[in-house]
Order: sequence, then C-alpha cells, then structure tokens
Amino acid sequence: MIRIITLMSMLLATNVLAVTESEAQKLLDMPLDESSAAQSDNKGFGSVNTNTPARAMDCLLTPSVDASIASPVVGVIDKVLVQRGDLVRKGDVLVKLRAEVEQATLKLNQAQTEYGKRTIKRNTELYERNLISEQEKDEIIMNNRLYGYEMAQTRAMLGQKTIRSPITGVVVDTFLDAGEYVGEEPILQVAQLDPLYIEAVMPAKYFGEIVQGSEAEVTLEEPLASEHLARVSIVDRVLDAASGTFGVRLVLKNSDYLLPAGLKCSISFDL
Repeated sequence: MIRIITLMSMLLATNVLAVTESEAQKLLDMPLDESSAAQSDNKGFGSVNTNTPARAMDCLLTPSVDASIASPVVGVIDKVLVQRGDLVRKGDVLVKLRAEVEQATLKLNQAQTEYGKRTIKRNTELYERNLISEQEKDEIIMNNRLYGYEMAQTRAMLGQKTIRSPITGVVVDTFLDAGEYVGEEPILQVAQLDPLYIEAVMPAKYFGEIVQGSEAEVTLEEPLASEHLARVSIVDRVLDAASGTFGVRLVLKNSDYLLPAGLKCSISFDL
C-alpha cells in the first residue's frame, strides 16, 4: 500500500497523466528508500528557481557634490556671469566683485618695484666705486624686496575678488545680483552631477551581504524609466535601532549629464 501511495504522489508531482504497465511495475519493485529519492528528484521538474531573488528597495538620485559658493572677502558684486541651469567647468569665473582699490594699489606696487630695480642698479655702481656703504646698499635691496612682497599681496587680494567654480557641474540657483553686498551668505549654488550618488536605506537583515564594491541594478522612475548599473561606495557601519535599517550609497556614472538629480528610483541586489 505504501508503494502504491508513493507511486501516485510521484505521478502527481511530475504532472504525468499516464504511464505504461512496465514503468509502473518498475516503480513498485523499486526499494522504498530509492523510490523516495526518485520522488525527491522529480520535484525539480517544472519548479521555480530556488535561488534567492534580488531585493528591490526605494532610492533617490542625489548630486555627488552640492556646493554653496560664497566669497572669501566682503565686497560688492560687479558681475554675475552665470545663471540657473548653466553648465560650468572647474575654474570657470562665476562672479566678479568690484576691485577698483586693489587695481589701483597693484599699479602703485608695480611702479615702486620698477623704481626699486633702477635704484638697485645705480647704487650697485656707486657701491663698486665706494661711494656708498654696504649697509646702504643692503637697505635699498631690502626695500625693493618689500615692494615685491606688497605687489604679490595685492595680486592675491585682487584674485579673491574673482570667484571661480571649485567643481564641474550645473548652476542650481543664484541668490545675489550685481550691486548687492556680499558678506558671509552664499552667492550661488553649484551641483556636481557626474557621478551621481544613489542613497538608499536597507533592512538590517541585509547587513553584511551588501558590501563596498557590490553592484546593483538601478531602475529609474518616470519620465526616464530606464535601468542602469551602479556600484556601492559606502555602507554605514552604524544601524538605526529604531527603524532596523542602515544606509547605503552607490555611485552612478553620468558623464553625458542626461540623468537629473532628485529622481526617485529602486535598486535591486542579487544576494
């Protein structure tokens, strides 16, 4: 009776509607332990893949750098050379402050330096003819060096009146216009979109399975609705006890700037 029941269960498991008499007899004659093993093997027919499915979690695209650009010195804005949406390269001039005083001081320093060079030449000839002392000659040389240092300082101050982009990215917004006073507040905001960061929060049970360098498939929501491959760059080592989660950051290349920051997405890890 046990063999007959085993045979019937095997037939149902393999979705076989009919067998020959010889096949049935062969199964009946098979030892019980072997028939059970055969039944276990037959369960694989038509079954779903038992590999752990990929986990899909919500995520968000963010800029890799979001910089609020301010001035290193106080002053009045002369020109804002960019506007919202402009693509800027690292080193591009964004804003110029009024610098009339520094420009005039630089001209004075240049004139003093040129006069000092001529003075040194004349007094060197006088010193060789023993018409001035060595101390007087050294004082003239030192004064000319001071002129050079003052000119370098003025150039540095003048350079601070020109504000350049520290990154390659997109101008998100401008906050001040020409003629406005600049203090400690930012003048504009620039975001770096290549690469993009993907921020996600994962359940704590996946901690240890997701590691730095792991790859994930990123599915973007409308209006782009596309799939991309990203790589894990940061896995938080401190879990949030209240929610039972931990943070993960992935890096997504965006050299053509076709993907915007702020777009919702989902990520899938094949764990």
